[in-house]
Amino acid sequence: MMLIEEAKVPDEVLPLAAFKAHLRLGTGFAENDLQEPVLKSFLRAAIATVEARTNKALLERDFSWSVTRWREAGSEALPIGPVQSITSIEIVDFEGAIQTVPPEHYSLQEAAQRPRVIARGAGFGSIRHGARAILRFRAGFAPVWDDLPDDLAQAVFLLAAHYYEYRDETSLARGCMPFGVQTLIERYRPMRLFTGAAQ
Repeated sequence: MMLIEEAKVPDEVLPLAAFKAHLRLGTGFAENDLQEPVLKSFLRAAIATVEARTNKALLERDFSWSVTRWREAGSEALPIGPVQSITSIEIVDFEGAIQTVPPEHYSLQEAAQRPRVIARGAGFGSIRHGARAILRFRAGFAPVWDDLPDDLAQAVFLLAAHYYEYRDETSLARGCMPFGVQTLIERYRPMRLFTGAAQ
């Protein structure tokens, strides 16, 4: 199983001006643009961290999910959400020949935690030994930053600011995350079920 981000978030979608305001950085100086690549890198790192902790894509973009077997008969759970649409499902055999599954043979079951592709009619088709299925889809809360849920946007700013403020620190604990960020993303984190109880 492999999740691939087909296209990264474009630079122009990153909330650079808002992040500068969040950091209270001055403007109008000749050196003002020198920090922009650094600020963008911290924003990208914070977005990636929040997405990894929540299994949610913040800004809409295309992904592909490759599997060598269906995990459940009649459905396949996708590893990241919220899923906006399924672009295609292809079965690629061991020689590289591609068979496209007709769109009428599946549908998207939207869910906050585990979106699924549900088989309909003739279904997905089997995945033989040495073959794989590639599910391409578009996922994300919003196409632009201003349409993100406020708590997730704030979590990214807090975390990116933390990275910026401690950019020269080498002794921070591994996986260090400010408490405020954890609180903001808590309701988006995936629930794990053990013996019938949510963990």
